Amino acid sequence: MYRFVLTRQWVCLTLVALALIPAMIKLGFWQYHRHEHRVAQNQLIETSLRAKPLPVTDLTSPGHRVPRSDYWRAVTATGTYDTAHEVVVRMRTSRDDKVGFHVVTPLVLADGRVVLVNRGWVPSDGNARDFPPVPAPPSGEVTVTGRLKADETSGASGIKDRTGLPDRQVMLIDSARQAAYLGKPVLGGYLELTGPAPSDGGPEMIAEPDHDSIGPHMAYAVQWWLFAAAVPVGWVVLVRRERRDRDEAAARSVEREPVSA
Repeated sequence: MYRFVLTRQWVCLTLVALALIPAMIKLGFWQYHRHEHRVAQNQLIETSLRAKPLPVTDLTSPGHRVPRSDYWRAVTATGTYDTAHEVVVRMRTSRDDKVGFHVVTPLVLADGRVVLVNRGWVPSDGNARDFPPVPAPPSGEVTVTGRLKADETSGASGIKDRTGLPDRQVMLIDSARQAAYLGKPVLGGYLELTGPAPSDGGPEMIAEPDHDSIGPHMAYAVQWWLFAAAVPVGWVVLVRRERRDRDEAAARSVEREPVSA
């Protein structure tokens, strides 16, 4: 009755179905792992943001690579802004998705070391190659708070690090590169300013990272697994339909045969 499944057409269809099932299951687990990663990241962000601020020098030092466990950790720093060596980071967006710059100002600590402070976003003046108008930070000694971030890389951010940029413009925030530019020891990573808030007209402070949304990954995982379960069901349905069509065709053939005298 089912010998037709041994034909070339049905063998190929069966092999395709057998290949799709593990592929879809694997895609489902990939989306599930992405869901787990998002949930863990949300928990890390929330824990870091709610933790009591620590002096930035307790968590990082020159040449230090900020570990993931310290991302977004609330930190404080006291020093004097060095506006002469301020740089802007190209191709950054505001809260309403306008393209402009992030302003990174070195904060010189009492011991001579430097921590980079991302003071926020400013708009472009229309020509991306010109240094934009940047509101001045507070003068004299200041104490700032912020979120500790790791040095940016092309691999992690997806931003291509270009050369030949205009003076005092960069694509990525990199403490090692800024240490060479300043000629001073710079703490690894940087501080994303959260306070004190700038006066009117100051850089737009960077929004707190989203740690409430879990994204659609779990729904995608369930979809892939449902697709995987549907493949053998669909194969059985097609086989039974093929058998029914063949039986009906055979019955019609018998009806058309002439009856002998």
